[in-house]
Amino acid sequence: MSEIVTAAFIVIGDEILSGRTKDKNIGHIADILTSVGVDLKEVRIVSDDEDAIIDAVNALRARYTYVFTSGGIGPTHDDITADSISKAFDLPCEHDVAAIELLRDYYKGRDIEFNEARQRMARMPKGATHIANPISIAPGFRIGNVHVMAGVPSIFRAMLDNVLPTLETGAKLISTTTPCPFGEGIISTPLGQIQKDNPEAIIGSYPKLAESGNFMTDIVVRARSEEVLERTTGAVRALVARLLTEQDTGQ
Repeated sequence: MSEIVTAAFIVIGDEILSGRTKDKNIGHIADILTSVGVDLKEVRIVSDDEDAIIDAVNALRARYTYVFTSGGIGPTHDDITADSISKAFDLPCEHDVAAIELLRDYYKGRDIEFNEARQRMARMPKGATHIANPISIAPGFRIGNVHVMAGVPSIFRAMLDNVLPTLETGAKLISTTTPCPFGEGIISTPLGQIQKDNPEAIIGSYPKLAESGNFMTDIVVRARSEEVLERTTGAVRALVARLLTEQDTGQ
C-alpha cells in the first residue's frame, strides 16, 4: 500500500473571517485532494496578520506532507502573504525576475501601466518556484512543501490544476454507504465497537430526517483496502439487520 500523504489548507483573508466574502476554495481542494489520494487533515482560516500567517505556516508545514494557501498575493497593501511566508522560512522576499518579465509582457499587451502596485505580484521568497496562473498571469509560488495560490476561486482552481501533477499521492480512500433507519442515539455504542474492531477503517455517521419525520442515519465506511472495506461494511450491515430484527420482535 502506498504511503499516506497528508495536507493542510490555510485560507488567508480578513474578508473571509468578516463574512464579506464566502469561501469557495475549501470544498474544491478537499474534493480534488481526496480524488488523487491526498488526505486533507486540517483547514485554518487566518486574518491578514503577519504573525498569524507565520504561525500557521510553520505549524502545519512541520506536521503534514503538503500545505496549500489561498489569498493575499495581490497588488494591494494588505496582500502580505508573500512577505509572511518568506519570514516563516527566514528568507528574503524579492521581486522574482521571471515573474517580472511575465507581468511586464502581460500588461504591455493590454496597454496597462505596469506600476509599482502590480509589480508587487512578482514578489516571492528567494528560491521559490512558480505556480503557473493561466488566467491573470501573476504566478503563485512553491517554497519547501508550501504551495501559495490566489484566493479568487477561478484562479485558485487553475493554479491547483497545475500543482496536482507535481504531488506525490497515496492510496485512495474507497467507501460504501449503508442507509440505517435508526438515529445516532441508537447506533452510537455498537458502531463505536465496530470502529474499535476495525481500526484501519474510518466510519462516519450522518443523521438526516426521513419523510416520516423520524431520524435516520447514513453510515459511511472509508478504507484504503477492499478487504478492510468489505469486512467493516459487513459488520455495519449486520448491525442494521440486527436492530431491525429486534424492532420487529419488540426486543
